[in-house]
Amino acid sequence: MQADDESAPPAGVPRDLDHGLRVILAPNPSPMTHWGTNTYLLGTRALAVIDPGPDDPAHLAAILGALGPGQSISHIFVTHAHLDHSPLAAPLSAATGAPVLAYGDAGAGRSAVMERLAAAGGIGGGEGVDAGFAPDLVLRDGEVIAGDGWQITAHWTPGHFGNHMSFQAGGDVFSGDLVMGWASTLISPPDGDLAQFRAACARLAGLGAKRLLPGHGAPVSDPAARIGWLLAHRDAREAAILAALADGPGCARSLARRIYTDTPPALLPAARRNVLAHLIDLMERSSVVRLDPLGPDTRFARPTQSPRAP
Repeated sequence: MQADDESAPPAGVPRDLDHGLRVILAPNPSPMTHWGTNTYLLGTRALAVIDPGPDDPAHLAAILGALGPGQSISHIFVTHAHLDHSPLAAPLSAATGAPVLAYGDAGAGRSAVMERLAAAGGIGGGEGVDAGFAPDLVLRDGEVIAGDGWQITAHWTPGHFGNHMSFQAGGDVFSGDLVMGWASTLISPPDGDLAQFRAACARLAGLGAKRLLPGHGAPVSDPAARIGWLLAHRDAREAAILAALADGPGCARSLARRIYTDTPPALLPAARRNVLAHLIDLMERSSVVRLDPLGPDTRFARPTQSPRAP
């Protein structure tokens, strides 16, 4: 299921989404970022910036150039600490004096399961993490920030990333990379956690948003349908993994090749990470066991096929 995407808009050009709401596309298109990162400007006088984007001087100039007479930037919100979302926060803060607000640093919000697996080592991950990110102000789950003519409620929505937040403003929710319309979400342990992702999607659905404004791609006009599709998609992938393991043990690499048959080669590494996230989730639920120490080619099996690895 794809969203309302048509053709890519021009990078660096502010586009109106609503009164007091604009978006600027960063010049960082890729197979993982689609057209590029969406940077949102909320307000009419003292503005909130949501997801300043990658550390790119041209994008910084585009954001500052979007300010009209009497306008300034008062707050910089970051959905999560990935290199396509957070690095420009510090330069933008230096240029404007606005504080950076987020759930925490790049290690904040990891589940206990992922903390344990990360400490044990061997599961890889860490792709695209802005390891040096640290906000000026740490947001609490449910915290409300009132600005000049706008109000944002911060919701902690981990799953894609431990410190991921979604920001609600009226009927809109800035959903970062948790829910996008053009693709399903990368869940790469230990930063991503499938159990957290499912819970966060259910929570996002409960907000009753009229529109989702994602970190990449076009606005999502039917949030309930899109969230429902994403959860059903993850359930279908889980069923496919279990069906494949019924034929014998497998690792994330071999399972991804078997299940993701229509995926372009450039996206197969991401597919392997999603499969690993499923395998870890299934292991935590005692639906599979691992046969080897954790690593990129760890084999997993149904519990009846083999005893657990030491």
